[in-house]
Amino acid sequence: MGLLDALRRRKPGKAAGVRARLEGAMARRRLRGWQPPLENINSLVSVGGPRLLARSRELVVTNGYAANACEAWAANLVGDGIKPSSLLEDGELRDRVQRLWLAWTDEADADGLTDFYGLQAMVAREMFVAGECFVRLRPRRPEDGLRVPLQCQLLQAEMLPFDKTEVAPNGNVIRCGIEFDKIGRRVAYHFRRRHPGDSTDRGDVLPETTRVPAEDVLHIYRPLDAGQIRGLPHVAPAMVRLFLLDQYDDAELDRKKTAAMFAGFITKAAPEEQLMGAVEDAEDGTGIASLEPGTLQVLLPGEDVKFSSPADVGGGYEAFQYRTLLAISAALGLPYHLVTGDVRQANYSSLRAELVEFRRRFSQLQHGVIAHQLCRPIWERWLETAVLAGALKLPDMNLARAVHWIPPRWDWVDPLKDIQAQLLAIEAGLMSRRKAVEATGYDIEEIDRENAADAARATELGLSYGRGPGERQGASATQQQQADSKQSPKQSNQ
Repeated sequence: MGLLDALRRRKPGKAAGVRARLEGAMARRRLRGWQPPLENINSLVSVGGPRLLARSRELVVTNGYAANACEAWAANLVGDGIKPSSLLEDGELRDRVQRLWLAWTDEADADGLTDFYGLQAMVAREMFVAGECFVRLRPRRPEDGLRVPLQCQLLQAEMLPFDKTEVAPNGNVIRCGIEFDKIGRRVAYHFRRRHPGDSTDRGDVLPETTRVPAEDVLHIYRPLDAGQIRGLPHVAPAMVRLFLLDQYDDAELDRKKTAAMFAGFITKAAPEEQLMGAVEDAEDGTGIASLEPGTLQVLLPGEDVKFSSPADVGGGYEAFQYRTLLAISAALGLPYHLVTGDVRQANYSSLRAELVEFRRRFSQLQHGVIAHQLCRPIWERWLETAVLAGALKLPDMNLARAVHWIPPRWDWVDPLKDIQAQLLAIEAGLMSRRKAVEATGYDIEEIDRENAADAARATELGLSYGRGPGERQGASATQQQQADSKQSPKQSNQ
């Protein structure tokens, strides 16, 4: 007992305290088998990128949860478009710029399939599936008939080979298809001329890749680590669980289908005896007897019928599915109901608390990735092209570049309370009308023009509708004055 008492009285030293804080670095006991390689993310992407990309694309096409999550990701990230609001002080010039931009958005797609905001949605889907997307800025000739001779062409991640890592003839280093100069700046991208998985695109034998200057290419991706040069699929953390859960569901469905095919089994005393009912020979030589509804069958001596009672999954199936899908939703960074469409266990408070955190993350992506990497460079190139083509006359190009990008509005669970809160904030001076309007996804200049036009038309026709902001504030002040006048005599009598 003396030794045990001594050990109990012994105080932990400094080394023991350090070991407790660095338990994750221990190499014994249960952590002995955990030895991950200390590799840079670029090495991991270079080696596993093609297989990860192929599995991700197949998963989004074949797995219902992955497909639904992809659409929810794109719908919440860009919605119907992240739109510009020019910060030019000259109202007339700002209006001309906005109108020309709106007209150009219908011509922005080089493939002619959608408009500029549709391209944003395609970029968002590619970020979910492939982790990255490339946008090539394509100048056009005047005879092409475009308002602004510029279009955007989307290129998938497979068009930039992961395995192209070498030294270029000019001395620059090419890493995963991206060419860097001596100080680490991107100077070019070496794209494949054809998609490696498109068997329908056949033509003349051409060099495998072509060099495209970096000023003509936008690389849209969310860097996870410092120094990361290629994107990772957003679905990657949930990929294994989605695949295995899909296999489990398929196996369970087949098991239930097979079990439902057998109604019962007949046991005979002698194989040569006639079975009850009509007997059909199956392909494997076994006999199958059928029963009609309402049949009363007299069994021969020694015959017995055992009805099929297939094992059920029990009550654990639903709980297992729920916990697995919760883990998948957490890995995707999406609310559970957006991945599964299941809102049975949700209420107003839980949905709103979940959406607040989710939208905070997506606002970060909207401003840090989509607006910064995609929208701003295209706006600047569009302005330059419009001026050079004579479609715009700007006194100062630097002032014209100033623009605010408005993300799509968030639809809340209870919009009435949110609108009332915004009205109170505006009346108290805690929020401007511009910020409140931009939160709905619209430009305040456009809203004011439409309100003025509606008011002028209503006045001309002698119509009267709901009060506007100015009338509402005036009515509130009048009501307050009336309340004060009614209260004054009472106070004087007191």
